[in-house]
Amino acid sequence: MKRSIALTTFLVHDYDEAIEYFVKVLGFVLREDSDLGAGKRWVVVASDQDDPHGLLLALAVGDDQRRVVGNQTGGRVFQFLHTDDFERDYARFRDRGVKFLESPRHESYGSVAVFADLWGNKWDLLERNDGAQS
Repeated sequence: MKRSIALTTFLVHDYDEAIEYFVKVLGFVLREDSDLGAGKRWVVVASDQDDPHGLLLALAVGDDQRRVVGNQTGGRVFQFLHTDDFERDYARFRDRGVKFLESPRHESYGSVAVFADLWGNKWDLLERNDGAQS
């Protein structure tokens, strides 16, 4: 049996703000944006067109959900964005105003730097030495 995680819910305050950040700043693709009525949308972004995984941008509803936007993992790294060229993407993100929380590190497993997204969630930008994607 083959299974995989297709989407991860990513809580946001505003759909359009989130789309703009992911597409224009991080260079993601907008895979889907469908109106579900009553102010709800099905919005999916992915790191590139060939990425089988994606983020479902979900509008935070209610105080409990709004409180955790930007802290969906209690302060831990939330997402791991793999790249085939760390230096290129680090420079591109930095030039687009992405806030890195540390200088790049070159570890035994690869090159990595933690950045905060528009809402404060922590991400690893990571180029693995062995080319692995997990």
